[in-house]
Parts: sequence; C-alpha cells; structure tokens
Amino acid sequence: MPTAAHTVLLFLLAVSTVAAADTATRAPAPAPIPVTGPGVTGTVLRYPAFHSSHVAARNVDVWLPPSYGKDPTKRYPVLYMHDGQNLFDPATSYGNVDWAVDEAMTSLVEKGAVREAIVVGIWNTPKRREEYMPQRAVQGNVHMNVPGAEDLDATDIVSDRYLEFLVKELKPFIDTTYRTLPGRADTFVMGSSMGGLISQYAMSQYPDVFGGAGCVSTHWPAGNGIALDDFAAHLPDPATHKYWFDYGTATLDASYEPYQQRADAILRKGGYVEGQNWITRKFEGAEHSEKAWRLRVDQPLVFLLGH
Repeated sequence: MPTAAHTVLLFLLAVSTVAAADTATRAPAPAPIPVTGPGVTGTVLRYPAFHSSHVAARNVDVWLPPSYGKDPTKRYPVLYMHDGQNLFDPATSYGNVDWAVDEAMTSLVEKGAVREAIVVGIWNTPKRREEYMPQRAVQGNVHMNVPGAEDLDATDIVSDRYLEFLVKELKPFIDTTYRTLPGRADTFVMGSSMGGLISQYAMSQYPDVFGGAGCVSTHWPAGNGIALDDFAAHLPDPATHKYWFDYGTATLDASYEPYQQRADAILRKGGYVEGQNWITRKFEGAEHSEKAWRLRVDQPLVFLLGH
C-alpha cells in the first residue's frame, strides 16, 4: 500500500507528466505506479506500457535516490539501463533474481562512493535481440553464437529506432518530469550481454547525449564480432567519454575474452587510458546470469557515478 510520501510524490509526478505531454508530440505517459514488495528498496515508480512512435510500448521503471523527496532544489545525474525488469524487483526478474541495483545504489550512496542518481530501467520486449543488435554494424543475417539460438534476420533489426525512442522520447520525458542534470557529463547508459552491445552503440550513435557506458558481459560474439569494427570506426572522444567493460569465464561468458581483448586494443589505439576513462575487468568463474551481475554491479556503478 502506498505511503503518504508516495501519494504526494505521485501527485507531483502526475502534474509533471501532464506538463510534459503538453510540450511533446506523443501520447501522454500513464501515471506511475509505486513498485513495492520483497527485494525492492527505496522509491521505484513504474510507467506501464510507455508509448513510443518508434518501437513497441514497454514498461519503464524509475528508481529515485534517497534525497529526491527531501531537497526540491537538487538535480541528479541519470543512468539509463536496459532489461529494466531485471534491475529492482525479483518478482519481475529472470529466474526471480534481480540485479539489486536499488540496494547497490542505496548502499553506495550511504558510503559516499557515488553521486546520488536517478536510474531508469527500460524493460525489454520479445524483440530484445532486434532492438539491441547494433544496426549500423550489420551487413547480413547475424549468427548469434548462442547454443540453440536462430540467426537474426538483418531486416528485422530495429536498434536505431530503439535508440531514437530512448534519446528522443524517453529522455526528454525523464528530464521534464524529474529534476535531472540533462547534459552529457551526467547521462549514462548500461546493460549486460546484448544490453552491453546496445550500450556501447548508444554512446557511439549519440556521443553528445551519453558520457559513459557500462557494458557488462558484452555479447561481442554476435555476428562473430561484427560490432567491433563499428565500435572502432565510431569511437567517441576519450576526453569526454568513458567505458566500463567486464566479462566472466563460465557458461556463455567463457567465449568472451578474445573479443574483449580486441575491444581493449581498439580503446588503446583510440586514446583511452585504462584505469582512467576506461576499465575492463575479468571475473574468474563468473557465469552469464543476473546472479553473477548482481554480485559485481557496484563496480560499474562506482566507475560511472563516482565522485
């Protein structure tokens, strides 16, 4: 049951949502629904079936930092994350194991390890592969290099449209509805597996929008590494951007190291300095799963949002 604080916050957000709709050319977003229950920490608000003129509607979850309702003058950086149903709520997460981003952020804020930030979780759809495969890199059907997975038809790929939704529809709504710091230096994108691919692609497609990308267990093997050539050809300026990459050594991640080594070489050649504006971490024994990502999510969060 919503608390009194939730009720006030929802009223204020409803007013903001109407104002945002008046200045946009799309349908107004539905009023947010508080997400509560076991494993949910802090304020999480869900916008069900958020409309887009570019891709299918999907749920969008917004986690607000601890001070959001206390200081009406403070503005916050924003981290956009893919596979949003797996971030905050075990009840909606794959295998009922979430990343616990809400718990991790709460703990890191309390320790002073990161700036307080708004985290936006964008749910995936049945077209997850089509929305997350970097479209500019594709020259034909894509062999996914996942046991049992069918090849991806190049004509079905809509990742450019997905990024248009993120940048041209969702981000303006978030910036209008919430007290954000909307500039590149305070806007980040992050995901795992195919979500890692679309995160690095987002920053290369929109280098004026995103200043950092967190790419966890990035599925470079899709198309036998075809996205790496695109990554090299469109690397953003290292003076204004930063990358987190990591990978495990078990299950699907077992094949990732040679691909990530190629990505690392591209970053070095492009002027990135490891330990400063780029980090790659290898996690021995870590598998390709929400359980594994949950155990290390604090590290990319600190890299992207640290003071």
